[in-house]
Amino acid sequence: MKYLIFVSLSVLQFTLEAQKSATVTTAPALFMPEKIATGNYERDITFSPGMDEIYYTIQDQKSGYAQIVFIKKTLKGWTLPQTASFSGKYSDMEASFSPDGNKIYFASNRPLTVEGEVKDYDIWVTERKNGVWQTPTNLGTNVNSPQDEFYPSVGKSGNIYFTATRKNGIGKEDIHMCKFENGMYIESVPLDTMVNSTKYEFNAFVNADETLIVFTSYGRKDDMGGGDLYYCLKSPKGNWSKAIHMNDKINSTKLDYCPYVSNDKRTLYFTSERATASQLYSKTKSLEEFKSFLTKPGNGNGDIYSVPFTW
Repeated sequence: MKYLIFVSLSVLQFTLEAQKSATVTTAPALFMPEKIATGNYERDITFSPGMDEIYYTIQDQKSGYAQIVFIKKTLKGWTLPQTASFSGKYSDMEASFSPDGNKIYFASNRPLTVEGEVKDYDIWVTERKNGVWQTPTNLGTNVNSPQDEFYPSVGKSGNIYFTATRKNGIGKEDIHMCKFENGMYIESVPLDTMVNSTKYEFNAFVNADETLIVFTSYGRKDDMGGGDLYYCLKSPKGNWSKAIHMNDKINSTKLDYCPYVSNDKRTLYFTSERATASQLYSKTKSLEEFKSFLTKPGNGNGDIYSVPFTW
């Protein structure tokens, strides 16, 4: 009996330590309509530490080809989107600033050598020196493998989190982590079953202190459809809480993924394939009105949304 009481108290203590609260009070809204949300497939997003640069991906749904593009904040407002200097030839996606803003990590199918051929997706990094992004480098075999690696997220420690399918995995696709020790990455391990399940877990954002993880899972009992957003908090003892579903305030019956939480812990950004197609049936419309719907956000292509989020 004493043992059971001790276990119960330990569980309660962990719950109080780790599961503070994550609150969403309003419905998600399209992020930067007409600037970023254009009706093309826009997905994943990252901000510079100063919140004055935004990098995100534009992708062709049919071919899968993608470019990383960016906008900058100036005295006159945000610039028009441009292809990032390190992108534009190969399929690049899922840019992620390092906490100090000096590096961008991203996924790419570019070859390992100039003469090489397009390959599977690996995690690459580019460093900015004197205002110029340098030639990207591959993170090597402790991070990358002969299979795909996606969606890097890096903490202040240098530890990197990413999506992969590995023999040591827990499910069909998992969130993995490589520790950064003595200037190098050590072999990856999947996060434990508080985060990963026997289903699909992918596209994890981890904050700089590595105390919050937000990710997508597909196939869980509470999944509303094409894949939903979940989060875990880390206790002071370093343990992840059990994954919490973000419910229908954020999630939809379509794919909701590519989360990013602002540095001030006030805003959650994510990509969703939710559509407003039901509005098509509200009235008789001309061909021009129908064509207009097909070229605007909410047409079922990916769009980036934002929502106030505190934790």
